Amino acid sequence: MPRNLNNPAFRPLLYLITNRQQLHSSPALAWQAQIELIAQAVQAGCQLVQIREKDLSARKLIEFVTAAIAIARPSGARVLVNDRIDVALASGADGVHLRTNSLPVSEVRRIVPNEFLVGVSTHTLDEATKAETEGADFIVSGPVFYIPSKAGYGAPMGLERFAEICQKLTIPVLALGGINLNNFAACLTAGAAGIAAISLFNNPQTLGTNIKIMLSS
Repeated sequence: MPRNLNNPAFRPLLYLITNRQQLHSSPALAWQAQIELIAQAVQAGCQLVQIREKDLSARKLIEFVTAAIAIARPSGARVLVNDRIDVALASGADGVHLRTNSLPVSEVRRIVPNEFLVGVSTHTLDEATKAETEGADFIVSGPVFYIPSKAGYGAPMGLERFAEICQKLTIPVLALGGINLNNFAACLTAGAAGIAAISLFNNPQTLGTNIKIMLSS
């Protein structure tokens, strides 16, 4: 998969965001369960994986990312690291995913290889436009729908505002937040290039089916 993700052959893009602590109370078992889920996801057709394990030390995070890369790359999937540019570079990851208060994309571009993917989380049209202008390869935008964990930050953006962002940008926009099998198609209809999620991809019993349904949409 080239750095330019604006290719109909890649649609819809599926972006698994990890959260191993949701999988098991035992740290060792949670670690293994997440790696196994990544393997299952990429074998089913998931193209992008974001390692979002904020509690891990840099050393442990590199170890985890390296394990994920070994699993994902044979299937052609890309592995990105949440926010930690140092870890992404040290582990040989395919890219980094930035928060809105992270380093500017333009600064990151100066220190990463040309083929390095840079994604950005955005919540408004202004943030989305800024990310594209600075050189992001794609953005994740949301929350599109209501999710309890984000309720304290205000109402979800809804499909209308999400569609406006999709219409204004030329880089891929991935939908995030409260997305399930009942509403993911509405996001694609609104202009999403794909779907980013944690919960949609964290059940080994439903993961393969979920990916198959979304890829066949």
